[in-house]
Amino acid sequence: MTKSAISWRGVVKRFGGMTALDRLSVDVPAGSICGLVGSNGAGKTTAFSVAAGLTRPDEGEVIVFGRRPFDPVADAGRLTLLPQDSELPRDSRPRDLLAFYGALQGLDRRTAVREADRLLELVHLSDRAHSPVRTLSHGMRKRIMIAQCFLGAPEVVLLDEPLSGLDPREVARMREFLIDQRRRRTIVISSHNLHEIELVCDHVIFIEHGRAVQSGPIETLTGRRDLLVYELVSGYEPDLAALASPDDALELAWNPATGELSCRFDADQTAPDEVNRRLLPRLLAAGAPLLAVRRGDRLEERYLTLAGSSAS
Repeated sequence: MTKSAISWRGVVKRFGGMTALDRLSVDVPAGSICGLVGSNGAGKTTAFSVAAGLTRPDEGEVIVFGRRPFDPVADAGRLTLLPQDSELPRDSRPRDLLAFYGALQGLDRRTAVREADRLLELVHLSDRAHSPVRTLSHGMRKRIMIAQCFLGAPEVVLLDEPLSGLDPREVARMREFLIDQRRRRTIVISSHNLHEIELVCDHVIFIEHGRAVQSGPIETLTGRRDLLVYELVSGYEPDLAALASPDDALELAWNPATGELSCRFDADQTAPDEVNRRLLPRLLAAGAPLLAVRRGDRLEERYLTLAGSSAS
């Protein structure tokens, strides 16, 4: 059974007459990079605040590290949090600032400086190590704040919109940096950018109105394991009866609105490449104007379907 790094158990949090978390119950698998996805006001930031011990729940509990609620004294250095709208002291310098934060986590001076240098290199800011923060762009400051969260050896890292404000090149670099942390620690990323969530995360939680709508491995939620989608030129409609074979056990469905032919199959019995080997020649022989093939639905489509059903 997969261990959980964070478990919200029936968590309720109210602010005046507003319920931010409404009996939230969900787990984050240990060692995963988990995406926390939801609309504005869905409860993502509050879920982070409760997990990090910044806010106490009105009901329920959050179990961190499989034992108890997070204790900032007993668990010092084990959990880090990057709030979305955080900022840095404008007159500080990145190397000194990161070394200072490392010392606050219990690192000795030499180790703290070494960690600061290592992380500045990883986020491509070694050349700005001694520049005042006020001279750095928004994206540079964001990269320093991401680096701060990986000082020492945190077991759980909570990142709220970590890639917002970065240019495309730095998004790609930070994506690579985060993926490289997989299995070294548990990372939870709250973001509206579903494309980046799909590229970086291996697990996802959809949250709406303070509740977990659905959660699980991205491969399961998007159907990558047992679904192939064939994109055809608009206006063409395939003959499903002609494409099907009783020996295949393939479930075909046509969506005229998107021009996509979906093929579900038993992944325990048939591999995706075998499905392609059978179905592609039939499509081409029928003159189907094929544009692309992909595994599974896009995460955005899955989220919009679930968010729409939760609002009804």
